[in-house]
Amino acid sequence: MRLLLIEDDELLADGMVRALRYAGYVVEHAAEGQRADAWLTERDYDAVILDLGLPGLEGSEVLKRLRGRKQTTPVLVVSAREKLDERVRLLDLGADDYLVKPVALAELEARLRALTRRGGNKVDSVIRLGNLELDLKGRRAWIGEEGLDLTAREWSALEFLAARANRIVSKDLVMQSLYSWDEEITPNAVEKIISRLRLKLEPSGVNIRTVRGMGYYLEKPKSAAS
Repeated sequence: MRLLLIEDDELLADGMVRALRYAGYVVEHAAEGQRADAWLTERDYDAVILDLGLPGLEGSEVLKRLRGRKQTTPVLVVSAREKLDERVRLLDLGADDYLVKPVALAELEARLRALTRRGGNKVDSVIRLGNLELDLKGRRAWIGEEGLDLTAREWSALEFLAARANRIVSKDLVMQSLYSWDEEITPNAVEKIISRLRLKLEPSGVNIRTVRGMGYYLEKPKSAAS
C-alpha cells in the first residue's frame, strides 16, 4: 500500500515514516502543502495522512484542491486541533476520517485499513490465479496449500502485478510500487526481484513476462484466463 504522509514536524514525521515502513507500507513524506498538492496531482496513492498546520499551503486547502480535482483518494486527517467544529469542517470538506494527536500507531494502522476497505476503487482482498492465492489484507500468498516465502519487496511486486494481471505495466511503475520516492532505486534491483519471483511462482503456472521496451505483465494460467 502506497501512502503520502503530509506532516511538517520533521521529528514526528520521521518516526511515523519509519514505523509505517516497518509495518509494510510504502511511504512518501511531504513537509509542506505546495509540494503535497503537486505530488497528489502527479502521483497515485492508496491513502493520505494529512496534518493541517502546514507551511506554504494549509492542510485544509490541500484537501479542498484534492476533492476539487474529483480525486477519491482516502484522506485521514491527523491533527492537534480537537474542537468538534473543526473536525466537522474537515469531514465536510471531504476528509474520510479524523484523528487527534498524539496518535497510537496501532490505531493509525487500523484507521488506514478501514479507509482502504471502504474505497470503492480498490481490488478484492483475495486474488486467485489458478492455484496461486494472494491474501492482500494478510500480505501472504500460497500455491495450493503451500505458503510462499516472499520478502517484503517480492510481495509488493507480486501484489502490484497480480492486481493488473494480463496488463503490461512499465518498469517505472513497478519500481514506484516497491520503493518510496526518496529511496535509491535501480532498474537492476527490480529485475532481480522479478527474477526471484519467477522462480518461486513456477509451480503455480503463473508467469511474469518481460515485454522489451515496455515492461512486465503477469500472465494468468489458462485455467484462470476467463
